[in-house]
Amino acid sequence: MTGRRRKRSISLPRLLTRPARTGALTAGALMACASLAAGCGIVPGATGGSGDDPITVMTWAPQDTNATNKPGMPAFARAYARWINAQGGINGHPLNVVTCNEHNDSITAAKCARRAVKEGAVAVVGSYSQHGDSFFPVLEGAGIPYIGGYGITNAEFTSPLSYPVNGGQPALLAGLGSALAPRCGPVTLVRPDTIAGDQLPALLDSGLMAGGHEAADDQRAPEDATEYGAQAQRALERATADPLEKGCVVPVLGDRTDTFMDSFRRVREEYPGVRTGTVLGSVDQTTINATGGAAGPYEGSYVTGWYPVASDPRWNGMRQVIREQAFGDNRVDAEDAGVQTTWIAYTVFKGVVEALGDREVTADTVTRALDDGLKVGTGGLTPELQWRFQDKLASVGFPRLVNTDVTVQIVRDGHLVSARKGFVDTTRTLRDADVA
Repeated sequence: MTGRRRKRSISLPRLLTRPARTGALTAGALMACASLAAGCGIVPGATGGSGDDPITVMTWAPQDTNATNKPGMPAFARAYARWINAQGGINGHPLNVVTCNEHNDSITAAKCARRAVKEGAVAVVGSYSQHGDSFFPVLEGAGIPYIGGYGITNAEFTSPLSYPVNGGQPALLAGLGSALAPRCGPVTLVRPDTIAGDQLPALLDSGLMAGGHEAADDQRAPEDATEYGAQAQRALERATADPLEKGCVVPVLGDRTDTFMDSFRRVREEYPGVRTGTVLGSVDQTTINATGGAAGPYEGSYVTGWYPVASDPRWNGMRQVIREQAFGDNRVDAEDAGVQTTWIAYTVFKGVVEALGDREVTADTVTRALDDGLKVGTGGLTPELQWRFQDKLASVGFPRLVNTDVTVQIVRDGHLVSARKGFVDTTRTLRDADVA
């Protein structure tokens, strides 16, 4: 999350200008990319808006960095385009997906957004970036909607052109706090020493305190460290401070959560037993398998997620895409929350284009359809989604946060399984969060 809340007028969606959009790619650009389509990150096609013209969108995510990487998101987006085009496109429109590596860098994130404008993208779909303050001004200036981001920054829940499909880190942390409150003694949160990480303590504390628990100890850690021995020791010292209660350690370090848990496993034998908890995105089934399954450090951990467990049959559509168009691509994992979010985001985008019918498909028409109250279903993976700028969490600075549901899972016998049936609504908890 970003450290500062962005202030916007609630009437801004109607005040945004819609500049003239970039047209089709130039012939020179097409020729340059023709022999290097994979390197350009493009599923072949051209921009357009009506009839059976191709529709261009962009998906970006960090890759090849020393911190968080989400290569499965753009890889799945390209697989989705191949799958949808094999079926005749969306409403007769071929889908052209342009991808961009934002390198977990604010300057590159803005460059990706400018590239979306240049390519004539009608939306940015199913993407991940911690640098909303860098890319949203570019998208807003061009009137390009951002559909289904990962929910990692405040801007995703404040920008009038953001249409998040999940509750992001706010819902996950609030839900985790609620789940841990009756089960934990002292709680230590280990989180990145970054602007995005600065918001996490208040969110976890909102859930803990709603359950009558004291606030967690906030422990910062480098987001790109290669080991966390000192941080693991400090976390254990705090979590075991009360000999009468079993404490909890909550690492939320993205890709580096696994690195922390490796250090944690080495030093935890020197301390009394503790529980652990984290959020989906910091750990998934692949991570659990790689760290020893039932014999690993995650056994017994509580994990909050946005969606049903990966084995749920509601994911069958996504699995079909992977099976038909990404089989053997180890970047695309059906159990990865980024891949799942990208599937849902493209499901939403497909629903919008279908709702437009014979109307032109542009950034402006996509945005207007969403702003005019279009409801989109996701096959039960989320509640039916509908965005309004003044929504139920506008009073605490999250006017675009429309899906507050989370699932509570537990690692049992090495597998992520549901700890309770159905979804947990975090709306009331988030309303009491001190995120100013």
